[in-house]
Amino acid sequence: MARLTRAETQERNRAKVLVAAREEFAERGFRDAKVDVIAERAELTRGAVYSNFPGKRALYFAVLADLAARAEPSPHSRPGTDARSAVGSFARDWIVRDAGLARDLPAEVMADERVRLPYAQLMELGALLLALAVERLDPPESPPGAPPARYVRRARAVLTSLHGARQLTVAAPGFVEPFDVISTCEQLADLPFNDWWAPPQVSPHPRPADEPWSPGEAVDLVRGEPVRLPSDGVVAVLGLHRLAVVEEAVRAGLDVTLVAVTGEPAELGPLARLVITEVAACLRQAFPEAAWPRLRVVCDERGELAAAAGVAAVSDATEVAVRVAGGRIIARADGFGACHAVSAGKLAPAATANHDRSS
Repeated sequence: MARLTRAETQERNRAKVLVAAREEFAERGFRDAKVDVIAERAELTRGAVYSNFPGKRALYFAVLADLAARAEPSPHSRPGTDARSAVGSFARDWIVRDAGLARDLPAEVMADERVRLPYAQLMELGALLLALAVERLDPPESPPGAPPARYVRRARAVLTSLHGARQLTVAAPGFVEPFDVISTCEQLADLPFNDWWAPPQVSPHPRPADEPWSPGEAVDLVRGEPVRLPSDGVVAVLGLHRLAVVEEAVRAGLDVTLVAVTGEPAELGPLARLVITEVAACLRQAFPEAAWPRLRVVCDERGELAAAAGVAAVSDATEVAVRVAGGRIIARADGFGACHAVSAGKLAPAATANHDRSS
């Protein structure tokens, strides 16, 4: 039998730790689970566990993310044909998912601001994904001369109801009536919210560039599968404190890829995959494929896509956007308003000339 490489051994040990941790968290809950017991279950040393995960909370987030990615879709779920039925189907699929192991997640999020801030932005991203799907299925109408209408506030209300129902299911067994929650979400889909898109008032000028763009494949969490990133559009490299600003690029109507990065990939990377995967999985069940958001979301825990976009160092505050055309980066911007700058702003003549030469 051929000997495993170092990378193969580490991957096998990581898988064993995840299985053992899932069993330990299921039996004892997050608070009472012990890393030493997880190591014994995995037939590994304590050091082997910590070589794959920096702490118990990082391991907990990784277990939840793995479960979310492996969750089987509900056999009874059907895509909706309008906003009301699709949101109802989304709520139904959300409720039937087993959230038992996630019962300690809210407490862990609230206990540490380093987790709370990224989680708030991940929730904003989830609401944007849901809103974009509803908007494609039932495009909102704006009065003449008014800003573009959107459904983000409705999506926030739906997710608020669903997360609240999940917590009460654990805290007050028997109190939550699932069909009432689904009906409430359907009603929320029809409520008139005074909601419109207001672009940022200040944004940097995009800088012309002429750089290669060849990122290859990446896993799009919205579609739940590997995809080849396009050679035209906008790539937004955003830290977990800045995820919501991707809407600046989305509202310009271009092809957008969000590359989510973090300064703590071992712990916050799995948290990002968990939140996005859960929303996206329910979206794919509840909405016809034609209504899925055009936005691609990639969790770049190794920083490889960020490096391909010319971002060498990342943090949770990273905010960089590049415009891609013909397989080359033709413009870039960073800081507040970067997504709006490269999406809606006029490119400098040098950038246009570079694009023409590469065509």
